[in-house]
Amino acid sequence: MVNKIITAPILPRKRSFYTDLIRDKYLLLMVLPTVIIFLVYNYLPMIWNLIAFENYSIRKGIFGSAWIGLENFEKFFSSPYCGRVIRNTFVISFTDLLLGWPVPIAFALLLSEIKSMRVKRVVQTCSYLPHFISVVVVVGMMHIFFSSTSGVVNKLIVNMGGEAIPFFSTASCFLWLYVFSGIWQNFGWDSIIYFSAISAIDPQIYEAAIVDGAGRWQKMFKITLPSIAPTIFTLLILRIGWLMSVGFEKIILMYNEATYATADVISTYVYRVGLLNADFSYGTAIGLFNSLISLVLIFGANYLSRKLTDTSVF
Repeated sequence: MVNKIITAPILPRKRSFYTDLIRDKYLLLMVLPTVIIFLVYNYLPMIWNLIAFENYSIRKGIFGSAWIGLENFEKFFSSPYCGRVIRNTFVISFTDLLLGWPVPIAFALLLSEIKSMRVKRVVQTCSYLPHFISVVVVVGMMHIFFSSTSGVVNKLIVNMGGEAIPFFSTASCFLWLYVFSGIWQNFGWDSIIYFSAISAIDPQIYEAAIVDGAGRWQKMFKITLPSIAPTIFTLLILRIGWLMSVGFEKIILMYNEATYATADVISTYVYRVGLLNADFSYGTAIGLFNSLISLVLIFGANYLSRKLTDTSVF
């Protein structure tokens, strides 16, 4: 009779936090500057959100100013500008999302169909060069092209028998100028991630599809798009998180009193009342409300994406 010796499984020793710290000290030192930058520029300034609930005085400081609770928020919601700036923010943001989000995806799909690597590189390089142009320069170019007196666009309209249109002084034109100039400037740069995701697809899948008789459109819709769907939805969630930010610098450069009806958004209103009028508490309250809406949007988009597509950021 053979006696079996049963041995207990050898469990790995638990490493202490100090041991891990010593082991990864050089990696942690490499990350440390980034952590410090985030703490100083992203998290430490959050303390100043307290002034949204105060009648802030520079002389008394954050912790010495009188606490007024939600008065600044009530003031904003009862303001005649509240509905306008919220509506404009959502209209500009969602129009930019609906028109601008599919363009880089479509461009990456079409670019991947080009067989010549030389042509592909030239087209891709030309497409993302506008991304590096300053917003100030882009708006200046728009003023030149759409000028009511010497602009190329208005000259074409006049030569065709029409009347010159003051684009930058017409409220109904502002949305389209903002959205389409943004698409032109960023679609090439935004397509890089999608193009990289397409390049990572296994070529054998396409070869098998060709053997089965699949054409270009069938490969695009049956293989390429499903393969890059996680990338598409992840970037969509991140973009939704920035919806309420709009393009503050660009709008400031483009808008004027004649276009406030469609161009005035939450961020520009905060700039006027918070900085120009030096009402820091009121401006901070509006900015905090804007941030809370962005937080709700990104959590909502992440939840829907996880439920519908099994893809989420967190």
